[in-house]
Amino acid sequence: AFFNKAKKAVAICQWRVKARFFSYFLLLTSKLMTWLYQIPILLFSVILHEYAHGWMAGRKGDDTARVMGRLTFNPIPHIDPVGSILLPLIASLTGGPLIGWAKPVPVNPYRLGDPVRDMMWVGAAGPVSNLLLAAACSLALFVVRFAGVGDPLIFSFLRYAVVINVLLPVFNLVPVPPLDGSRIVAGLLPPRLAHEYMKIEPYGIFIIFILISSGFFWRMIMPVVYSIVGLLVGWHTII
Repeated sequence: AFFNKAKKAVAICQWRVKARFFSYFLLLTSKLMTWLYQIPILLFSVILHEYAHGWMAGRKGDDTARVMGRLTFNPIPHIDPVGSILLPLIASLTGGPLIGWAKPVPVNPYRLGDPVRDMMWVGAAGPVSNLLLAAACSLALFVVRFAGVGDPLIFSFLRYAVVINVLLPVFNLVPVPPLDGSRIVAGLLPPRLAHEYMKIEPYGIFIIFILISSGFFWRMIMPVVYSIVGLLVGWHTII
């Protein structure tokens, strides 16, 4: 009788282990399937963001990005070890959204017509490009719904494209150097204060990672993201 009970207990433990393993396997599979469409959208969005910086710099007189081959949608020149690999990994492990950045395009402010003012334009170009893409994806989502297309993958693809292209500009407009928001703030400050403010740039990456790892970063920016996404998608229900 004792051995029969022991066998039953072992069988129950084995069944529980298998069930737990299977649930983890399903969860991992679900995450991998989600990342299969999220990663290409994220990659295109961050490349568009950097392309917009380089394009605006060219419009303002600095063609460094074009000369160095960075005005391209080929992902290879844009991959950044921190922003394209490490940050998305940390974001996924801490429960945050899949987010990152591409290698910053080179900009020589001394070749710009008005370095202070034009760096503000260059800094703003990336976030604006993402917001325009988010608006285009929101419109595409409305067209798909209006046409009666019921494919959940298309809905998920477009919804994520809207969210990530709102999240990226909000993320980048946080005024911590080297994020884009710092370029705009530096342009608005008096020269001496701007110089002191930009001295924290060498430590900016560490500040950003601490904020992200603590979860405070997401609590700070996500209400803004949800509000903008609500505006972009909410009008679908009005028409």
